Amino acid sequence: MKEFIIDNTLLDIEAIYEIIEKDSILKLSDESINNVVECRNYLDKKISQSESPLYGINTGFGSLYNVSIEDKDLSKLQHNLILSHSCGVGEKTPLAIVKIMLLLKIITLSKGHSGIHLDTLNRLIFFYNNDILPVIFKHGSLGASGDLSPLAHLSLPLIGEGQVFYKGILKDASEVLKELSILPLKLRSKEGLALLNGTQFMSGYGIHLLFEAYKISHMADLISSISLEAYDCRVEPFDALIQKVRPHNGQAIVADRVNYFRDNSDISLMHKVHTQDPYSFRCIPQVHGASLDTICYAKSVIMNEVNSVNDNPIIFHKEDKIISGGNFHGQPLAYVLDFLKISLSELGNISERRTYNLISGQRGLPSFLVDSPGLNSGFMIPQYTAASLVSLNKQLSSPSSVDSIVSSNGQEDHVSMGANSAILLYDITENVKKILSIELFNAAQALDFKKPLKTSKRLNSFIEQYRNHVEFVTEDKIMSKEINNSLAFIDDYKIEDNLFTF
Repeated sequence: MKEFIIDNTLLDIEAIYEIIEKDSILKLSDESINNVVECRNYLDKKISQSESPLYGINTGFGSLYNVSIEDKDLSKLQHNLILSHSCGVGEKTPLAIVKIMLLLKIITLSKGHSGIHLDTLNRLIFFYNNDILPVIFKHGSLGASGDLSPLAHLSLPLIGEGQVFYKGILKDASEVLKELSILPLKLRSKEGLALLNGTQFMSGYGIHLLFEAYKISHMADLISSISLEAYDCRVEPFDALIQKVRPHNGQAIVADRVNYFRDNSDISLMHKVHTQDPYSFRCIPQVHGASLDTICYAKSVIMNEVNSVNDNPIIFHKEDKIISGGNFHGQPLAYVLDFLKISLSELGNISERRTYNLISGQRGLPSFLVDSPGLNSGFMIPQYTAASLVSLNKQLSSPSSVDSIVSSNGQEDHVSMGANSAILLYDITENVKKILSIELFNAAQALDFKKPLKTSKRLNSFIEQYRNHVEFVTEDKIMSKEINNSLAFIDDYKIEDNLFTF
């Protein structure tokens, strides 16, 4: 396994992707260790010398900020905080996202502004490196004072509470710690608050779904290229001159991709009877490109957050300041997660329209893409499935970030609801992959009806791989199996190009 050294270097999405994909082992740099130790030493000294209340360190939390806590109870205060805030409900958060949450929490705590003890940070790193993944529930965060409830569940195993997945098996955390001869941590002052304040639930989902979004963008361009071929579409809308006079970056990238996929296709070079194609084909650069631009913008915001300190209060030991502020508020994430919901939904929306055209019995294709239509319903109902998912995505795309509910007796009177944005974005992303798998199912079938005319070598190679998983449909059969096979093919397909650079 590759080792990754955590220091104060700003990470880009390629670095995060490599850590995850290569299952890297995390290790703190000497610089990070020194920053964490110096910050903790400063905090201990400040607590012993200060007569003023320090929020969340020797006071209660939220609207209980004015309740003073005696020195002898400071550890108990942090322990109680983790227990009381573990209020998650619903389905379990996917383990891939839980692992990213651990990574992101380690990154922010390693910056030395949170007052965490080195032992606590090292325990999180041990969990990450050994795939001890806490059970975290999807629902419970308002995305404001950080992701309090999900991060409480992330932290429970540190104190020997809650459950974890270890070696693929769900176990009580206490059982795993005992198995590994590890004692639960006794949290020191401020540590519980450092663990719970942060945006790692939202940004963990955000990172995972950015990985998915970049792949979906690529696959949407690739699959739509097959649809363009099957529907005998013109090449002029992808001419570089059109993109040059409307210089949106995503539009140019998508047009280039489609031209690359269709390069030297006999079908695309043939004379066309029709002078224009429907918008779902002709406007692929404009629509797919706008989605790609949105993904790239979301990446910039989410990576900003990954490299941030989003704790509270924040400790500046060199400046001798402990500042209580609002860096845990998830509004920046809530906006871009909502924006991603809309942009990915539209990739599904336009994909379904291409599927609809492919089964319409036009451009030399049989109705519903099957021999003997009438006796066979063929590809009639897969389009229904795609349409139902598109409609569902439109409902899920309603922005969560415009909502707010007062909490903590009015002390926390505006919240971002970014966690809800993240959860809904996950569902939308899964739906879009299904919609694209249905388009691919239809487009490959339609293109086979064009034989002996040939498509490009690149598209032909892709379809040959696809045909190892999904066969040409000659007569009616159970189509859900084929759709699921198509979806599995998309999920497993490896893109050779760098997903994040163009």
